[in-house]
Amino acid sequence: MKLMDYGRQAIDFRNPQAAGTSSGFSRRGFVMGSLASGFALASQPVLAQAISTDSQGLVVAELKLAVADGQIPAYVARPAQAGQHPVILVVQEIFGVHEHIKDMCRRFAKLGYYAIAPELFARQGDVSKMSDIGAILSEVVSKVPDAQVCADLDAAVAFAQASGHADTSRVGLVGYCWGGRTAWIYARHNPRLKAAVAYYGLLDGMKSPIKPLDPVDFGAEIKVPVLGLYSGIDAFIKPEVVARMRGEIAKSGSGSEIVVFPNVNHGFNADYRPTYDKTAATYAWKLTRDWLKDHGV
Repeated sequence: MKLMDYGRQAIDFRNPQAAGTSSGFSRRGFVMGSLASGFALASQPVLAQAISTDSQGLVVAELKLAVADGQIPAYVARPAQAGQHPVILVVQEIFGVHEHIKDMCRRFAKLGYYAIAPELFARQGDVSKMSDIGAILSEVVSKVPDAQVCADLDAAVAFAQASGHADTSRVGLVGYCWGGRTAWIYARHNPRLKAAVAYYGLLDGMKSPIKPLDPVDFGAEIKVPVLGLYSGIDAFIKPEVVARMRGEIAKSGSGSEIVVFPNVNHGFNADYRPTYDKTAATYAWKLTRDWLKDHGV
């Protein structure tokens, strides 16, 4: 599948069809030892509209994050001034922690947050070097267990706490696409999370032995306030599924909400892709900031 089709053409996430040849990576141990620079190959060509946030007034770094079975790379951006800053876990799209996700970290850091984005595919594959979206889905994304993701995000919070620069009594999470689904998953896993924002995260269709529940299965159980930001035109997420999720979270007592942006596509926040919609992305950014602040992050 080509970039121009991603977000516009439905994918069977349970049985994705890879195009071309195998990526050739080994799944023994950790595939990724460091983050890629720039944008992932599968996201090329990068459009001129892509936003680049500078690091003036920030401390930014790639680091090794200790997890249960080794180390994974992660990107951190935080204000340079001394103090303990509220934490934002920034969760990647299927393209991994590439330049767009790093830029989102810097945007949050400019607002005063300690933003950390762990590379959650590090064991399964280096998606930055893969050029086909179907291969990314079938060879990497489908192999990443939800339990592993939650444990790695727990490790990111622990790292932030140990850094001396973070206030881990105020932790939020913002996830995009694959990370949007993760926002719901982690909110169920960690009830101490103050708030989360899920940008067009899948609500159903990914269930498997290593992904035992879809968000629609546990929406009524969520205790963390989650803001879901969804697209009115989305080949991945049907309106009836969004309606079902709204009904489930209404039972939860969490105060979670879903906002649907009419006439925009999946990926409307991804400014380097053709699905980007500046008006929707700008408003979603305001909603995200307000949601986090209103819930103590």
